[in-house]
Amino acid sequence: MSPHIGVIGAGWAGLACAVELARADLPVTVFESAPTMGGRARVVEKDGWRIDNGQHILLGAYTETLSLMRFLRVNPKRLYTRPFFIHVPGRLKIQAAALPAPLHLAAGLLTAKGLNWADRFAAIRLLRTLKACRFTLGEDCSVSRLLARTRQTATLTQLVWEPLCIAALNTPAGRASAQVFANVLRDSLAAHAGAAEMLVPKVDLSELLPVPATVYLSRRQQQVHTATRIRNIERTPDGFRLAGDPFDKRYSHVVIATAPWHVAALTTEFSELERLRAQLDALPSEAITTVYLAYDPPLALPEPMIGLADSMLQWVFDRGCFGGPKGLLAGVVSAAAANLPREEIALRAHQEIERVFIDRTGRLPAPYWSEVITEKRGTFACVPGVFRPIGVTPVKNLLLAGDYVASDYPATLESAVRSGLDAARTIMRGLGVQRPPLFMVT
Repeated sequence: MSPHIGVIGAGWAGLACAVELARADLPVTVFESAPTMGGRARVVEKDGWRIDNGQHILLGAYTETLSLMRFLRVNPKRLYTRPFFIHVPGRLKIQAAALPAPLHLAAGLLTAKGLNWADRFAAIRLLRTLKACRFTLGEDCSVSRLLARTRQTATLTQLVWEPLCIAALNTPAGRASAQVFANVLRDSLAAHAGAAEMLVPKVDLSELLPVPATVYLSRRQQQVHTATRIRNIERTPDGFRLAGDPFDKRYSHVVIATAPWHVAALTTEFSELERLRAQLDALPSEAITTVYLAYDPPLALPEPMIGLADSMLQWVFDRGCFGGPKGLLAGVVSAAAANLPREEIALRAHQEIERVFIDRTGRLPAPYWSEVITEKRGTFACVPGVFRPIGVTPVKNLLLAGDYVASDYPATLESAVRSGLDAARTIMRGLGVQRPPLFMVT
């Protein structure tokens, strides 16, 4: 049959796959069960507020994501861009300098407030150790063990490495994969200065990439169907049929770009995927909670993003600095306990933020609005030896895409985009289709 690709899921992986296929003039249809595109990086409307279902930071090292955004003509001003920094009020302040690598990081360590010389030398020792082995560990272990082996100080461990680990891998350092953490350091802090830049969206996550991607697909006469649930994939003599497709089309290829726990229900017909289904069902997961608190009079953080030590919240974002309403704060609880009552989470978040300001303003008034969003299976648990499937399945022309698919990175937006692009390029190679040059828009 003539090529026609069905993509199940309009998250960042599915949309990246569809855009890449459309660039090659291959017909593609995208199905999304939710009314909003973006998957686990999307906008949520609540009580008249438009908030993201989670806080995401992009890095300059996210080359594929940033290239795709440039191709889709996403205005760079939609991202707050700043050299790498960490600010833990009263404890630590690191700001990378606007210098070429490695001077940018060296200058940041030299001028950091809250670090002594033992801390600075320990940070250099860790990076030098990883560079000496080309960021490839002989045997994977936990991040905590890697930090112990490289004699990291208590201050550096508590205020820098453990927060960065849980922010990147969403897995506590005591269980997180040291190899994946090394990969993140390799492509960010240990790479060129631009790779370590921190990019925070100034628009909601749906507007950042999903909407521009859908506009592009529409202009290329490709179909995107929201609020359309695909129940099952059926094999036909001429390809695949998708149960739930309102047009009952046939597809030469199908890309499953959903969360991993949806794969089993979609592929019940395929006995050759029995082992894969069992492996994906056993994939361990971690919860992520985002707490929104709105204050009046507006409350401004000392920095657009701060870290908190010895707290339930690891990071707090001042959404007023990122294009949002003044006084709206967003706290992040990575690897969260998913069973805490929402009211308790909001109260504890307020109390922890209050401690930041207690010396300057005394007690804070209670927030006049709050919302707690918990993704109970926000990411897979990025532990040593965790199973991550490749994108190609034993069923011909049936592929997987998502941030859980095997890659050097943890479950990030970059992982999702790369997996979607890889799936599209695998299909194109099989069809003998040349990928057109990417027109980079500055």
